[in-house]
Amino acid sequence: MTAEHIAELHYEPVDVVVVGAGPAGLTAAARAANAGLSVVLLDEQDAVGGQIYRGIGHADAGRKHILGPDYAAGATIADAFTRSGARHVANASVWQVTRERGVHYLKDGKVGSFQAQRVILATGALERPFPIPGWTLPGVFTAGAAQILLKSAGEVPAEPPVLVGCGPLLYLLGWQYVRAGVPIRALVETTRNEDRWRAKRHVLSALRAWPLLSKGLQLIRTLREAGVPIHEAADDLCIDAKTDEDGVERAAALSFTTHGHAHRIDASVFLLHQGVVPNMQFALSLRAQHHWDAAQLCFAPVTDLWGELDVPGIFIAGDGGGIIGAQAAAGEGALAGLAVAEQLGAIDLPTRDREASLHRRRLADMTRIRPFLDSLYRPRDANRIPADDTIVCRCEEVTAGEVRSFVSLGCLGPNQAKSFGRCGMGPCQGRMCGLTVTEIIARARNVAPETVGYYRIRPPIKPVTLGEMAGD
Repeated sequence: MTAEHIAELHYEPVDVVVVGAGPAGLTAAARAANAGLSVVLLDEQDAVGGQIYRGIGHADAGRKHILGPDYAAGATIADAFTRSGARHVANASVWQVTRERGVHYLKDGKVGSFQAQRVILATGALERPFPIPGWTLPGVFTAGAAQILLKSAGEVPAEPPVLVGCGPLLYLLGWQYVRAGVPIRALVETTRNEDRWRAKRHVLSALRAWPLLSKGLQLIRTLREAGVPIHEAADDLCIDAKTDEDGVERAAALSFTTHGHAHRIDASVFLLHQGVVPNMQFALSLRAQHHWDAAQLCFAPVTDLWGELDVPGIFIAGDGGGIIGAQAAAGEGALAGLAVAEQLGAIDLPTRDREASLHRRRLADMTRIRPFLDSLYRPRDANRIPADDTIVCRCEEVTAGEVRSFVSLGCLGPNQAKSFGRCGMGPCQGRMCGLTVTEIIARARNVAPETVGYYRIRPPIKPVTLGEMAGD
């Protein structure tokens, strides 16, 4: 689409556009709408909730019981959004946000555009890549994908799964499976004693967030009481394949070591997880400033205290600005909603600051546990920066060894890696390989990841055909 065509698009004016209907987006939209602003919330799903509260609007009592009280609490946030009168555009895939606050989206095969005075990006998180040998085989999924199936359709694996990795979501999914009566073949943890020792320096702040800490302990206790085999300090992870009767290679077993002893678990379903990272595709496409977060091992956008980027009028709220969790994300959404309401004259400065002080106190309480969690569940180097023969770019089937060979030829960063071997140029636009490629190149060059940088993200952020754009 040419620049002239973009200029001719019909822009519908609106005060605020919010992208993403998770806890941050719902809360931000509700607060801005309650201030009397015209607010539009765009989201890819057919109902509000985002990933964390997916399907909350039609979840029955049984599903809420399985998924737990933290999931059920999403109904309160969703109801508050509905009462606010903000406009919800469902099944809308946002493919571009401009620095001038133009928001372009695709719905039902047709493109539409809003011109907003303020934009709030509440795009949440992505699961961190977990590139181990065999991770591309049929039968291997992420824990997040498995949880989406459970939330949206009540679907569970037909065979007992093996849960592999670390992080709160892994144990939460296992807990939910136990409540749903799903047998678990094993839980293979990568967390080691050295991780626990590293986390101990943050234990006092974690104890001040005891309700959150106790929830995590209960998850693990439930798994143990259910008799789920738990293997700790797993190294040398590899998913082995077998060829089925149709000649297709499928996942068949997990091989690993613990304290130097070899193990093998036969299974057909493996759920991998080693934490989540900000979904920063829109912020990167806006050329907003980002920094390398050494604690969370990822890039994150630079914002002010209200979530505003260095691109005026565009805000980040929730996990898209750094991983903080669902409850804290709602608090950041409220702060962004207050900020845009004040900037647009819908509320005065004393009202903004009075309400914000309450949200900031709650945020401080809810994020006390983050340093402890970031230290305890820090993904191991070998599971982030794989050996040469492991595929890192699934779309283009580029291995870690090929990326290292690019560096030996003079490649300095991920953007040059595209030219050397199409790494990051597939349908996912680097979502599945971006951090891995950055860290491989940084390690090979012996420089910091921030020096290497990330892919240069360009619109369309989500797939849109020329025909769909021309149809506008």
